[in-house]
Amino acid sequence: MLVVSLLVRLICRINLILGNIFSWFSLGIVLTCFTVVVLRYFFSTGYVWMQDLYVWLNGMMFMGIAGFTLMQNGHVRVDIFYRPANARRKAIIDMIGCIVFVTPFLYIVTTYGLPYVQRSWRFMEGSSNFGGMPGLYVVKSFILVFVGVVALQAIAMVLRSVLILSGREDLVPEHYRYKEGG
Repeated sequence: MLVVSLLVRLICRINLILGNIFSWFSLGIVLTCFTVVVLRYFFSTGYVWMQDLYVWLNGMMFMGIAGFTLMQNGHVRVDIFYRPANARRKAIIDMIGCIVFVTPFLYIVTTYGLPYVQRSWRFMEGSSNFGGMPGLYVVKSFILVFVGVVALQAIAMVLRSVLILSGREDLVPEHYRYKEGG
């Protein structure tokens, strides 16, 4: 069980680091968008590549922090039964949710996303806008980053559930334990 606990800690640490890195993209998005607006309305000029940049940063940020958001329970959930549940019931719900919902979802995203990303890399796809940025294939690759970080966090959720259901909640990282009443 100690190995399971270490694996949960490692996955959570990876998603925490990625969440902290990609959350900084929001500053880049705001600054770039602000610059585009100032250039357009005060100087009557603009650059298509800057418009691409803030849209692309937005997509990369949300795909990159998806695992972190799952770790923080930030995704939408119907919690009529979940919120008041005890730790064991939450563990069962999380385990079933990951196996029944998250796994097939990630399979579908991978099945349809991989050819899309591969095609983009084959053509070294760039922006479809004249004057836009090159390298759209890198942005599209974040579909696979999304699958990876969510899959890792789903594994951590299942392993956390295993620890709790086996009576070893003491091995669950402090920041990743269930909170009473929420």
